[in-house]
Parts: sequence; C-alpha cells; structure tokens
Amino acid sequence: MAKGMSGMMKRVQRMQKKMMQLQEEIAGRRVEGTAGGGMVTAVVDGKLNVVELRIDPAVVDADDVGMLEDLVLAAVSQGQQKAQEMMDQEMGQITGGLNLPGLGQ
Repeated sequence: MAKGMSGMMKRVQRMQKKMMQLQEEIAGRRVEGTAGGGMVTAVVDGKLNVVELRIDPAVVDADDVGMLEDLVLAAVSQGQQKAQEMMDQEMGQITGGLNLPGLGQ
C-alpha cells in the first residue's frame, strides 16, 4: 500500500513540475482582444497582464469619451478571457482535465 502511495506522490510531483514549467512558458505568450471592429486592441500575456493597448485615432472623440472607455474595457476583458482559456486548455492537457488544488488551475 505504501508503495502505491509513494508512486502516486511521485506522479503528482512530476505533474506539478510540468505545470510550473508550462506556466512560465505561457507567461511569455500573448493574445489579443479587440472591440469596435478592431478599433481598440488589448494585448494580454499569459499572466493576464495587459502589455499593450492600441487605439485607432478614428475612435477618439472628445464628445464621447464613454464610448472609448467601453471599447477599451471590452478589448481588455476579451484579451484576458482568451489568455485564461489558453492557460486552462494547456493546463488541462497536463492534468487530464482534473482541477487539482495547488497545481495552478
């Protein structure tokens, strides 16, 4: 019985190591979220940080700042959602879809 538990712990440790390596790799990846037909683009990294924001000058209107704010929020939200989905998909390949506490999911 103890051998089985020891083997399982070693597999969990290997899985945890793979997940940590994958998290580092994913941190360097970037995805884009857009809004307003591409007028606003938010680039988000694998840590869900916004690393770049592009705004087409045509969408800047001093009389309608609220619309620009909404577009920026929508682009950022979409970018973060795509980054989270990318991370979940990659991590799911390691864990077989299991949500294991403490393993980064």
